[in-house]
Amino acid sequence: MKQKYRVGLISFSDGREYVHKELEGIVKKFEDEIAKTLEETGEVEVIRAKEIVWKPSIAKKEAKRLAEEGAEVTIFNYAVWAFPHFTVLASKFAPGPFLLFSNINPQYPGMVAMLSAAGALEQDGTKHYRMWGSIKDEKVLRKVMAFIRAGSAYKKLRGQRYGVFGGRSMGMYTAVPNVDLWNKIFGVDVEHIDQFEIVRRSQLIPDERAKKGRHWIEEKAKAVHYDGKYLTPEKLELQIKSYHAVREIVEEMELDFVGIKGQLELTEHFVTMDVTEAFLNDPYDWEGEHEPIVCATEADSDGALTMQIFKLIAKTPVLFADVRHYVEEYDVLDLCNSGNHATYFAARSFNPDENMKKVEFYPQTFYFPAGGAAVKHIAAPGKVTLGRLTREDGRYRFTVVPGEFVDFGEEKNYEIADSIQNNWPHAFLKMETPIDEFLAKYSSNHIHGVYGDYVEEIKTFCEIAGIDFVLMK
Repeated sequence: MKQKYRVGLISFSDGREYVHKELEGIVKKFEDEIAKTLEETGEVEVIRAKEIVWKPSIAKKEAKRLAEEGAEVTIFNYAVWAFPHFTVLASKFAPGPFLLFSNINPQYPGMVAMLSAAGALEQDGTKHYRMWGSIKDEKVLRKVMAFIRAGSAYKKLRGQRYGVFGGRSMGMYTAVPNVDLWNKIFGVDVEHIDQFEIVRRSQLIPDERAKKGRHWIEEKAKAVHYDGKYLTPEKLELQIKSYHAVREIVEEMELDFVGIKGQLELTEHFVTMDVTEAFLNDPYDWEGEHEPIVCATEADSDGALTMQIFKLIAKTPVLFADVRHYVEEYDVLDLCNSGNHATYFAARSFNPDENMKKVEFYPQTFYFPAGGAAVKHIAAPGKVTLGRLTREDGRYRFTVVPGEFVDFGEEKNYEIADSIQNNWPHAFLKMETPIDEFLAKYSSNHIHGVYGDYVEEIKTFCEIAGIDFVLMK
């Protein structure tokens, strides 16, 4: 079950007691409407102030209460005129980011109160966002939810820990993290771990535990194509042991997301990380459900950070892929990568039975002499939001690529996929931007994303984080 966004809600009123008592019922009516509408989405737990703010002591007390009860963002509600210094006081204690919301209530100057409070916050440098309208309006609710998702993601990201196994893979500058910027902008700590720890820990995983995983894969998958050389039951079990080794390291070192170099050391002298990476990113494995753990192959750290932001916003597994090939005949990009397509994408389901019946395990050959299984499937169709954090001259930007994964039918899907890379997973992306413009402006060989429309959320996240937002459309 997805964890709900925890949203603080505090309403403001007139500072004259006799006026406040006259207006209290009106303010409460609009606050009730906001709380009810947000909770009906099924995504939000509203943490309400117990009193409407009409004097300074209440502003401070209720703001502290929201923080103590775990609100991740706070909505300041204005339905009538409210003294603006109440908002300023509350902002010193309530958990930000802050959304100032003015209801449609023409008989009373709620919009005046919102603008007055906003001006006061702007003067003292308190970042905030403003919206107005009826929370029951779908367009208004959509914008409010975008703020909630983005603000919550930003808040949760701060203080998280990223574990990078190994160093730079195959000379990719864009895969190396800038530790100072990560800490300054996103509040993320970076822990470096040697890949040998995966090798060492794998040897400690019991054989029976690995066999259990292999039997589950053999039972659930569409097929496992053993070849007696690159993919054997023993090598698949070693991949499973590697998965459990990484899970143990994540738990012991209190890591929130990870990247694994893989190439060249592990892929040439141990075993490939495809199974590890796929099932870390999945919401389940052979031992049951688990929280998806973002894992980026080739230790692509900005890729991992991008994926973690997507995960915190959408609360789903996140895709990692190479921008592999433009299929001109169908005007689609083939997004293909060894390992990092979680099996979730095969059927877009949290039920492993639905996904695994479309997943095949093929031998890893050629580039990967150590062998192991590649996890092959075709991504289910649906609207997607893709993109990537990149740096230009020391400044971060988030480039967003809206589009749709398309399905040509099983026979054509495999015909296209196999003509490009016959043992890896694929996603066929129909973009909303011309291919020439994409290739001219997109600055990475890797791309990431989730099902659904989260453009507004990413835009808001960038505003909160103080980084540039680029929409390719």
